[in-house]
Amino acid sequence: MMMFPPTGLEYVATSAKGLVDKITVLDLRYETDLSDINKLLEFIANGVDLICVSIGWDRQFEEICQLLNRLPGNIPLVVGGYKATEKVEELFKTCPTIDIIVRGEGEESMQEILKDRPLKNILGISYRENGHIIHNANRPFPNVDTLSAPDRSLRHNEYPLAVNGIRVADITFDSVLSARGCPFDCKFCTFSLNPLGQKRNYAVRNVNSVVDEIENLTAKVVLFSDDNLFANPKRAEEICDLIIERKIKKRFIAQARMEIARYPKLLEKMVKAGFKTLLIGIESPHDRILNQLNKGFNQETIRKSFAVLKKYPILYNGYFIYGNIGETEKEMLYISTFAKEIGVDVISCNKLRIEKFSPLKELAENTPGYHVTDRGELYSDAYSHAALKKIGKRIKFSFYTPGRYLKIFWKNFFVVRFFTFREVLSLFCAAPSLLASVLAKEKKRGRLGDSLKRTFLKNA
Repeated sequence: MMMFPPTGLEYVATSAKGLVDKITVLDLRYETDLSDINKLLEFIANGVDLICVSIGWDRQFEEICQLLNRLPGNIPLVVGGYKATEKVEELFKTCPTIDIIVRGEGEESMQEILKDRPLKNILGISYRENGHIIHNANRPFPNVDTLSAPDRSLRHNEYPLAVNGIRVADITFDSVLSARGCPFDCKFCTFSLNPLGQKRNYAVRNVNSVVDEIENLTAKVVLFSDDNLFANPKRAEEICDLIIERKIKKRFIAQARMEIARYPKLLEKMVKAGFKTLLIGIESPHDRILNQLNKGFNQETIRKSFAVLKKYPILYNGYFIYGNIGETEKEMLYISTFAKEIGVDVISCNKLRIEKFSPLKELAENTPGYHVTDRGELYSDAYSHAALKKIGKRIKFSFYTPGRYLKIFWKNFFVVRFFTFREVLSLFCAAPSLLASVLAKEKKRGRLGDSLKRTFLKNA
């Protein structure tokens, strides 16, 4: 799914305005004419003076390195992004074409590079000099209110609801970042840390600037990219009040914590403002593991919270983590049962990862039988990667039955009203092509029969 833009890259590109003659932002997921490497190289050779590449995730990392190594050596290459920050040494070793790596938040570093400031004086970068790699000191985090919101006019495309490249509804998406960092300290999470181990203290933008940005968006659905939009409930109410006051008609998705159930007044305003989906980090049904992860609540709190949340016409996506330290297979498989019991509409399950600066790293390394790979993947003598993958599938297929899909559709259309009648019609029209695409993909992977059996046969 490719619904959302590369927001981090767009922030950096916007920060470069006024310092260069022309900026071109390419999202190669959509630039089909440039998917051919030769066409891309031809485009770059036609007047490009500086190439900046964002590497956010592990996905296709080797292919990205291969692409970087084919870029022209005579054009300076600057690389940034979360994964680039984490793998500075590896990238310099693997990709001799890279001149500079911007570590952490890159807006201010990029501006200084474009102003041709001596590299030795630019904080937050690593660069090549006389055959050596120089790592300058880390850059302090900037004041979020000094950063310009992304300039959407730099885009070449919209971000529609599309699966496997098939546009399935006449609906577009965008994302807004109203704050950076998080005030909480969940032990499994390193999103509030950059790959250098720096903690991004919770810093919010001016409420008016956030709503101004939303008001100027053409997209129908807006994701708040904040780790937790509701960390400050009073501020969240102010955002809702302004959206309602200005009569902004958008559909909103946001990440939240369990504590939001304590604020019925806020929830009422959210519904009125157009919040349709909340992504809630539940993580585990088990008190022992919740304590291990430092979540700050227990199973009883989760149950009481969802008893409140279910009163509001909002779709709830519950995030869960399995493969925790000391967790048994029975405990992992209980996730789907627990999610049904509390009334979660959708679940997203991920294996526990132990990043470089994770507070759980020491516990994992000191627990007999547990191992952490260089990529942060946790496994144990009892549960290998393959075993955990199989358990993850069992959780998924136990929860996502045909009846579940019907419930999700019913709630989206008749309760939450996420989709309009016209959009639902376009979904139905796209369904045959989408189904054929999904089945072909499953068949190519050699798992079509297994997927169908698990979906339609209970306890298969």
